[in-house]
Amino acid sequence: MTTWEKARVAGLVARMAKRGLADDRQCGGRVHQRDLEARIDRIIDGAKKREGKS
Repeated sequence: MTTWEKARVAGLVARMAKRGLADDRQCGGRVHQRDLEARIDRIIDGAKKREGKS
């Protein structure tokens, strides 16, 4: 992974943590984070694809 990809993943993980902390736990404690997980998956998949080409 490039430095940019690592930084991007770290930023998205921080956003996921922030969402988790902001949850008031009154609605069952469920926070929707699938959108951020999908973005992380796309970054990792792109890095793997690029690694396979080289």
